[in-house]
Amino acid sequence: MLGKPVIGGTRIPVELVLSKLSEGATTDDLLDACPKLTKHDVHACLVWAADTLTREETVTTEPS
Repeated sequence: MLGKPVIGGTRIPVELVLSKLSEGATTDDLLDACPKLTKHDVHACLVWAADTLTREETVTTEPS
């Protein structure tokens, strides 16, 4: 998947799960569409996103 994070044991990108949730899909919608997913997987995607944003750094530089 070109280095993108995926759900363990699947080829389902975390990005897809987060995108579908942001579009209004429910956990049950995702579980119906992707039988390999579990509620724990969906929750783990949210935890991963929150953790990634928490660790994000902004670097500013002076114009040259």
